[in-house]
Amino acid sequence: MSRTARLPRSRRFTRRAGLTAAASALVAATAIAAPTAYAGAGQAGAHTAAAAAAAGDAVRKADVAGTAWYVDKATNTLVVTADSTVSASEISAIKKTAGSNAGAIEIQRTPGTFNKLISGGDAIYASSWRCSLGFNVRTSGGTYYFLTAGHCTDGAGTWWADSAHSTVLGTTAGSSFPGNDYGIVRYTNSSVSHPGTVGSQDITSAATPSVGQTVFRRGSTTGTHSGTVTGLNATVNYGGGDIVSGLIQTNVCAEPGDSGGPLYFSTTAYGLTSGGSGNCSSGGTTFFQPVTEALGAYGVNVY
Repeated sequence: MSRTARLPRSRRFTRRAGLTAAASALVAATAIAAPTAYAGAGQAGAHTAAAAAAAGDAVRKADVAGTAWYVDKATNTLVVTADSTVSASEISAIKKTAGSNAGAIEIQRTPGTFNKLISGGDAIYASSWRCSLGFNVRTSGGTYYFLTAGHCTDGAGTWWADSAHSTVLGTTAGSSFPGNDYGIVRYTNSSVSHPGTVGSQDITSAATPSVGQTVFRRGSTTGTHSGTVTGLNATVNYGGGDIVSGLIQTNVCAEPGDSGGPLYFSTTAYGLTSGGSGNCSSGGTTFFQPVTEALGAYGVNVY
């Protein structure tokens, strides 16, 4: 489903597989599975900010696909979340790379595999894959666009509102991935309405959420689900060189096809679905590109 042909098949969805998964029957979320602490976790509260930062650099250098990390500023602990593909030997390699800063690392496990979840919240279709619309936005001059994930817009030209490609929405006007994960599409079909809402929820502002805050996510595969923010400024390694930084980490579930969809609470926009692990039956860990960064990059606003 993603555009990362370099990724081993065991660590990614192909586009065909992503579309098949998106079309299958879905189970409503019954639980949100929180990551579990690994036996080798560091002891919280005994570290410096410099040690945590150095540990983060070491995790990036170790380059283990299926890991994500952020600094818990309250304890100066580097919280590393490892998906089901990460082996014990790879965890040992991370700690070895960290050297004297390994004690600042806390390892947590999460079910499933970190993937870029290709497939607002309404379905949008490129030539060969499906994603979810994030937020409708506009310039001060009144030109209308929508935001979605950068791994969705990467390589995409025209976008349609339906799988039959009968209703054109617009064309990709900008894309940033990896490093970031946001893209923007300019509406070219004047007959298509583009309200400033997520479903029936009006969106009037954008901001950065706080850790512990309740948030909602909407996507074209699984609909609307809620959870909490567990970390800020997280980095995730999807493998194959696809590393994205500055993300919002949550325990909201998501599945293939939900990529690009909105993270929000009440009237405030927070993020765009990047990727994650698990599903909406067992729960998992999901990452979001902060929407404020995309708005600033393209000079647009929610409305």
